Amino acid sequence: MGIKDHKLLVVDDDLEMCGLLSDVLKGEDFSVLAIHNSFEASKILKKEEFDVVITDLKMKGLKGLDLLEEAKQVAPLTPVIIITAFGTIESAIKAMKMGAYDYITKPFQMDELIITVKKALENRLLKKEVMRLKKEVESRYHFHHLIGKSPSMQKIYDLIERISDTSSNVLITGESGTGKELVAKAIHYNGIRKEGRFIAVNCAAIPETLLESELFGYKKGAFTDAKADKRGLVFEANEGTLFMDEVTEMPPTLQAKLLRVIEEKEVRPLGDTHSYPIDVRIISTSNRDIKSMIQEGRFREDLYYRLNVIDVQLPPLRERKEDLPLLIQHFVNKFSNTFKKTISEVSEESIKLLINYSWPGNVREVENVIQRAITLCQHERILPEDLPQLIVREEKGDLLEKAFDMKYTVDQLEKEYIKKVLVEVGGNKSKAAEVLGLDRKTLYRKLQGD
Repeated sequence: MGIKDHKLLVVDDDLEMCGLLSDVLKGEDFSVLAIHNSFEASKILKKEEFDVVITDLKMKGLKGLDLLEEAKQVAPLTPVIIITAFGTIESAIKAMKMGAYDYITKPFQMDELIITVKKALENRLLKKEVMRLKKEVESRYHFHHLIGKSPSMQKIYDLIERISDTSSNVLITGESGTGKELVAKAIHYNGIRKEGRFIAVNCAAIPETLLESELFGYKKGAFTDAKADKRGLVFEANEGTLFMDEVTEMPPTLQAKLLRVIEEKEVRPLGDTHSYPIDVRIISTSNRDIKSMIQEGRFREDLYYRLNVIDVQLPPLRERKEDLPLLIQHFVNKFSNTFKKTISEVSEESIKLLINYSWPGNVREVENVIQRAITLCQHERILPEDLPQLIVREEKGDLLEKAFDMKYTVDQLEKEYIKKVLVEVGGNKSKAAEVLGLDRKTLYRKLQGD
């Protein structure tokens, strides 16, 4: 961006000074709007964006501090330079406290003004870049409501971006509570089908007798209660996405019908003699071991391959513990706002308890625990007393006793002990290696399971 692209607003009720400042700055190739009426300047400030505002402190009508206050409200990143007479230094200091970038006392050299303006521009550009980077980081760590900065989540984000603009069917697998529906929505709303509908159906929640009619629809008179024609969810999702949650809970008879819909790209409602073409992307999920279900004859192998054109495997939270602080803070902010409470942080002891917990319910459990804590919390930060006893007890439990109960292998026991040491030293791997009597390379190898 060149100097000509930078737009300056100059405000001074002294016509001679206003003209002089305008001429000098235009001579430096800046784009300048000079106004000697402060009320008019106020109106323009609310309509147009400026890179720097230069205003006299003492003026008829609105004062320089009034314009400063307005500028901070409508354009917080725009630096404001105050021009003041020698006898009003106290006002200038007040202006600095209110957020002015700098002040120049009269009489001043024009070179001084030009240098201050250029520094103010650099300051604005720096702030804008910081904001841009912050938004980029936030969007990367909060990708379509998915939260995480761990390498495994970064891979998920990259995969979503690559597959969103295709119409291939996707199978998302992972434990309950890992955010499978959020991934499905990210794929849909980030891609070429976002203008179409996202229709969700939970295959485990609807009885077999109803699931078929819900999915494929029916004609009037197809059965006793069919009083009128009904469009199925597959029709509703035409040109969009059909999200089939827990698809492995679908009974075998419906698996065959779904397979036919996918292969023939058409649907025949119950009681109808005609089939109708459809264009639907199916995103399905499962928290089961599908290969075992196929071997046991409980899920069709041919349907599995039709659904699993692209597979997305979501890691459990215990395998991406570095994302916990982000998740915790996200839910603290969310429920603090929901319940109108001024709770902004979690105590160090509580953080230790939360990080050391195994989170069998994954992200959904984190959300529930933080919601409960915010509800019960009577302070400005979450304390251990606000957490469920299960979390406190697990932390205090004996590691060997837990290992015996869970039938850990020696390798698993070693890993758990390493994790506990890491928590105790605040995640400092050098310190942990020292406590464990290992070198850093060996510690990294053991953490990675090599």
